Amino acid sequence: MSLKNVRLEVMEFLEKDVASLMDKYLIPIDKIWQPTDFLPNSEKDTFFEEIKEIQELAKELPYDFWVVLVGDMITEEALPTYESWLMDVEGVNQVDGGGNGWSKWVKHWTAEENRHGDVLNKYLYLSGRVNMKEIEKTTQYLIADGFDIGTDRDPYKNFVYTSFQELATYISHNRVAKIAKKRGNKRLAKMCQIISGDEMRHHHAYSEFVERIFKVDPSQMMLAFHYMMKQKITMPAHFLRESGGKISSAFEEFSNTAQRIGVYTSTDYVDILQKLIERWEIDKITNLTEEAEKARDYLMKLPARMYRLSERMKIPENSFQFKWVEPAVIR
Repeated sequence: MSLKNVRLEVMEFLEKDVASLMDKYLIPIDKIWQPTDFLPNSEKDTFFEEIKEIQELAKELPYDFWVVLVGDMITEEALPTYESWLMDVEGVNQVDGGGNGWSKWVKHWTAEENRHGDVLNKYLYLSGRVNMKEIEKTTQYLIADGFDIGTDRDPYKNFVYTSFQELATYISHNRVAKIAKKRGNKRLAKMCQIISGDEMRHHHAYSEFVERIFKVDPSQMMLAFHYMMKQKITMPAHFLRESGGKISSAFEEFSNTAQRIGVYTSTDYVDILQKLIERWEIDKITNLTEEAEKARDYLMKLPARMYRLSERMKIPENSFQFKWVEPAVIR
């Protein structure tokens, strides 16, 4: 039997539990928060006063902070790309009878994620501190350019990717929340904090998918984990660019900014890898093929090697001037 057929069999076997996992990790629409819970109510007389308050507090936040917040928002707004990618994964069937359990998971997960870009977009618009048209162009470029995260249609590789990436976005939003709170911006802090909570729930969900695959197909799951970490996890906004720029032209500078203010660093990348190794108990998995044993050895040694590399990394001290944030905001 081909590897593809084995993966399909495993996905079909695990599908029977997807409904219960949705109940465990996703929140019903009528109970979960919505963007309007954190934004001024346009139906109330206090609407303009609240906008003024947002804009006054926004003045206290530095340039690099705005660059990171904009980059985070654009990443969230590129959601159509992520949904279309996941809908094409082996074992995800969105056609027959309205779709199988996996397609329902993807659609409900997408619906939760959609609120993140929505609330951040509205906040940025109201803040008066960013160039929304340039941001909108970058968002459209990112969706139009698409992305390639190196997983192909393999569900094992995709679930490694999402397990990693959801934890990375948790870290980023959580750190942004802490900076906002320290600067006295409670509304923005609460907004980013609750987004990070969603990301952590989703991280646990995808991590459990991987755990379940390890129990029924340990060798191929180990090889998929090895493959993803050897090629390195590509951030979803890797093709980020500003108007007039080339693909990926803005991503490196955005990444440098995030590292400079401690929102997401190379050390965080290695920490996530270590957490996944511990979460999935990679050292205890049995019944591996010889190839998978070698993959496990590589993974177990990888964090120490990557920590040494991260210690040598140097981040530029000077801020890159993005079109998203006006020069007058630099502090």
